[in-house]
Amino acid sequence: MGDGPWPAVGGGSEHLSRPGYRGRSREWRVVTGLLRAAGAGRGGVLLVEGPSGIGKSRLLAEAVEAVEKTGFMIARGGADELRWLDPLAPLMSALGESARTLDPPKGVGSSGDLRIWLVDQLRVRLEERLVQGPMLLTLDDLQWADRATLLALRSLVSDLASYPLVWMLARTSGEEVALNRLYDVLERGGATRVILAPLDDEAVGEIAEDVLGGAPETTVLAQAAAAGGNPFLLVELLAGLRDEAAVEVADGRARLVTEPLLRLPESVQTFAQKHLDGLSPQARHLLQAAAVLGHSFAVEDVAELLDEPAGQLLSAVEEALATQIVVAKSDTLTFRHHLLWQAVTDGIPQPVRQWLHLRAGQMLLDRGGSAIPAAAHFMAHPRPGTTQALAGLDRAAREVLPSSPQTAADLATRALDLTDAADPAWFDRTVTAVEALTATGRLSQAAELARAGLDHASDGQAPYLRHQLALTLLFNGRPGEALTELEDVLARPDLAAGLRDATELTWFVGLFSHQDIWRGRQRAEAIVTTREHHGDGALVGALVLLMHVAWAEGRVADGLRLVREAARIAGRGSIGAHSTGPRLNLAICLLNVRLFTESEDVLRATDEQIGRLGHTLQSAGAAYVRAYLRLATGHMDDAAAEAEAGLETADDLGTHTFTPIGILVLATVSLLRGDLSAAARYIRQYQAHSARGLTFPAGWATAAVAEARGGPGEAMRVLRTICPDVAMWRWHLVAESNLAAWGTRVALASGDRAQAEMIVATMDRIAGDNPDFPVLTHAAAHARGILHRNTAALRQAAAGSPDPWARASAAEDLGVLLGGASSEPDHQAAIDGLDQALEGYEQIGAPRDAARVRARLRRFGIRRRHWASSERPETGWDSLTDTENSVAELVGEGLTNKQVAAQMFISPHTVKFHLRQVFRKLDIGSRVELAHIITRRNDAS
Repeated sequence: MGDGPWPAVGGGSEHLSRPGYRGRSREWRVVTGLLRAAGAGRGGVLLVEGPSGIGKSRLLAEAVEAVEKTGFMIARGGADELRWLDPLAPLMSALGESARTLDPPKGVGSSGDLRIWLVDQLRVRLEERLVQGPMLLTLDDLQWADRATLLALRSLVSDLASYPLVWMLARTSGEEVALNRLYDVLERGGATRVILAPLDDEAVGEIAEDVLGGAPETTVLAQAAAAGGNPFLLVELLAGLRDEAAVEVADGRARLVTEPLLRLPESVQTFAQKHLDGLSPQARHLLQAAAVLGHSFAVEDVAELLDEPAGQLLSAVEEALATQIVVAKSDTLTFRHHLLWQAVTDGIPQPVRQWLHLRAGQMLLDRGGSAIPAAAHFMAHPRPGTTQALAGLDRAAREVLPSSPQTAADLATRALDLTDAADPAWFDRTVTAVEALTATGRLSQAAELARAGLDHASDGQAPYLRHQLALTLLFNGRPGEALTELEDVLARPDLAAGLRDATELTWFVGLFSHQDIWRGRQRAEAIVTTREHHGDGALVGALVLLMHVAWAEGRVADGLRLVREAARIAGRGSIGAHSTGPRLNLAICLLNVRLFTESEDVLRATDEQIGRLGHTLQSAGAAYVRAYLRLATGHMDDAAAEAEAGLETADDLGTHTFTPIGILVLATVSLLRGDLSAAARYIRQYQAHSARGLTFPAGWATAAVAEARGGPGEAMRVLRTICPDVAMWRWHLVAESNLAAWGTRVALASGDRAQAEMIVATMDRIAGDNPDFPVLTHAAAHARGILHRNTAALRQAAAGSPDPWARASAAEDLGVLLGGASSEPDHQAAIDGLDQALEGYEQIGAPRDAARVRARLRRFGIRRRHWASSERPETGWDSLTDTENSVAELVGEGLTNKQVAAQMFISPHTVKFHLRQVFRKLDIGSRVELAHIITRRNDAS
């Protein structure tokens, strides 16, 4: 790099002349470019991959060495084949954190899900360091990383993109689906991907000269070619030739003088075996036992595994070190390279390796503490039915469940595979496996396992497993089948109280999803009437179902009372992970009637509950509902940011209960922005997903897309399908009151006045029965004004509706009516109404509606410029919106995204979205650059 504090970074050819480090100048330029940018305040990501021995670890090590004296903070971590069960181990080790330093929130038991909480804690730790300066964070061998680490990387890399943080992530090329997906996602997000290729002939020759001390002649190069351009194997081969004195250096030339004893064979295992052949049996056995313990090991662990005093192994240790297969590092010994470790491991006969793994696992279990390290050995080569192995897998599955349910599912299914159906523990392991698979979204596998389990379960065991099967069917979008299973369980008179309560709650949820609320009304009313005889789960389910019934009958206040009570009972935490759902339902209902402040308060309390109780699976749902809130209050960008964050979280966690809400928000935002193709695509996704979660009103968005693509007649066809009777119209009109005016207008346009009259009459009845809800009153006035061409009613809606889009829509209808009156049209009043509509649409970011209003104004000879282009430039500080300005100022003061979110009462997802917009408009890429801009502005003012 030549200038600044970078004497070592990219310091010329001498930096690349070390043995084994030739031929990587292109890759090194990428590294130095990223490090130089980080020194100036910008972050970056480098994805490194290639086969074993190709130089991935060396590239990471060279980068670390290059910045060690430059003021960079350095964090180094890596995955390990025998630590792949340990959640977040690579990141934890890199940051010097552990389960002891990241205490879970109080109240989280073994059933809590801490994935998002743990990632958030790591994010906080990183941000605290990054405000101090640039950092290089390297993670090696990610092919062995656990699922929680991959989830964390997907989130952290994006969230911390504005900091001077360079990520260098390395993996051995392979077919790991989750890791391939992570690399693809990061690359699409701007990461640089480097696939290390075999060294070319020029680099091979240079390395030969480095190692041998002279320019290689043809005979030497012929030997070197056997390494296939693999740097590790090449250096090993050349060093062997040198040590055997098979090469002579004279006059600066290296030539082969004898036939080498150590040739590079067909397999690395044989290559390593040649090193082992000269060892004593004791030293060879020591290395084999050590290889079972992992890439690094302690001598005392090997001694315990071999049941020998450590002192008696000293000579064997010295002999092993002399071969340089292992080297001393700190307080452990380490295999010099993964290929050597793998070769030693592969050379152990299978029965011996299996015995050593079982013995190692038992040794670790006997020490107490975490069962996860032992479980890795049991997963490697356990014997079917081995008691200690199964006990270790059971313990590890329970231990890892809160932080990595995916790993818990792998452990549970492996334990089940090794359990005989006659084993008394078989049923419990089946249930654990089904629960873990369900929690991670592997629903088909969970259902298949549950059904297989029912064939072997006893009469007393079957109901619990049948309930688990119903849950998987429900989450998999098959509520009808789930209800059949649940009703079979509930028909049993001897059902345990706890299981009956859970099953009744699931049954009510199934009725919501199946849109069959009337079927459960009688049972729900009976439970509420005799609540003292029922558990909290059944009572919560009954109350929520009766809320839906009340709204379908137009009893809004009753519905809110019922769902508020359900949320209060669920807030006690007695129904476990299900306790968040009723609160989200309450927030949605409050939004439907435009009680924005209370809905915001409920969402904040729900976020706190999700974190406190470890209900990670509900975090996506909270993001979706917040997106709906931002949409309803006219903040389109925030709505899209929250919805997209929810979809990403749901995809990572494998849970899609509330996904239809997020998709519907994105459909509506796309529609209002005028992107009809995207809106139609989202509506198709909504229809495919809606059966998998709660029923959510989508009449307006679905019909509006249909109207835009097929006209009013197609829109009415869709509405008749969604609302086949008056009861469904009532439910939708309460839940999405904007549908009243829109549906009336479309019905008239399609020539169906009777349908328009029905909509208006229904909305008038709802508003009359619920006078305490202004949104309903103004929605009824709006629809009535359209049907009866009543200017007073339209003025009422345009002036008083709490919904910003509804106010603009009513003002537009008023302007159209006043301007087109057959007798005494009031053109100025019409223009005023259209101007109000135009301003409203542009403020909430609805350009499609705004364009239509500008076209109406042109008929009066009025030309209005686009608000965004006339009032605000596209780039520069003056292009920032008020929200972007606030975010920029706070970030420039050094606040983290989470701190900005807390100060502005928005979510970190929204902060990240606005910060990206700020960077784009200011043409910068870091918080440092933003701080400099703000400082210059302050100095100039």
